[in-house]
Amino acid sequence: MEQLTRRQAQVLEYITTYVKQHGCAPSLREIAGRLGVSSVGSLHKHLVHLERKGFIRRSWNKSRSIELVREQNPFSRSRVPLVGTVAAGLPVESLEDVEEVDFAEMLTGERDCFALRVRGDSMVDDHIADGDCIVVEKRVEARNGELVIAMVDGSECTLKRFYREGDNVRLQPANDAFEPIIVSGERVSVLGVVQGVVRRYR
Repeated sequence: MEQLTRRQAQVLEYITTYVKQHGCAPSLREIAGRLGVSSVGSLHKHLVHLERKGFIRRSWNKSRSIELVREQNPFSRSRVPLVGTVAAGLPVESLEDVEEVDFAEMLTGERDCFALRVRGDSMVDDHIADGDCIVVEKRVEARNGELVIAMVDGSECTLKRFYREGDNVRLQPANDAFEPIIVSGERVSVLGVVQGVVRRYR
């Protein structure tokens, strides 16, 4: 199934929650009112896309006709493929619940991303520890100072901070126990730029 836009995910989440609570689908006016959509007409296009992508089914000329094709995770965009490991903190501070956070939008948005599990502790001073998962945007160019997945000599991949220095590239660890990797720029290929880190404590 195709991925959802942020608004489509919100519509699907509300429909799914409503069906679980009430045993039937919400009306179009209920959906529009709950999500602050200006009119039922503007909501219609989101439902058309959800149906086209295979998340819902609708019957014409029938009240509360929306049917979930199958239960879906409305934040499916937060799921990115774990494609391997890469050589290479602090826990998140506990805060009051003051707003909802869309982790999918925060980490991936509309970007083409993949995930890697970190092996090693060369980036611990950047709060990236052994066993963490990093979310990486596929890119072939990087700006100085960005955290990148770089391939050296077409074979070895590493997680480091990227710095271009004349004809050379410096791949800088975030741990004084490790030396930077300094090589000719033509020997380094950028595979992606880190967008976020996911850490589990159990």
